[in-house]
Amino acid sequence: MPGGVPWSAYVKMLSSSLLAMCAGAQVVHWYYRPDLTIPEIPPKPGELKTELLGLKERHHEPQVSQQ
Repeated sequence: MPGGVPWSAYVKMLSSSLLAMCAGAQVVHWYYRPDLTIPEIPPKPGELKTELLGLKERHHEPQVSQQ
């Protein structure tokens, strides 16, 4: 193997990194508790909590500096 590392070291590193990734993903899902339900009726525009509502309110003209 490259660098003189035996196959057993590669297998150990691969399995430990895979275990760490899966454990980290599980901890994140326990902490944030994602809502995995799918609504039967799609929400109307403006009802989603993920929309940027402040972006819709900022439709003002850009200010031009007069020098």
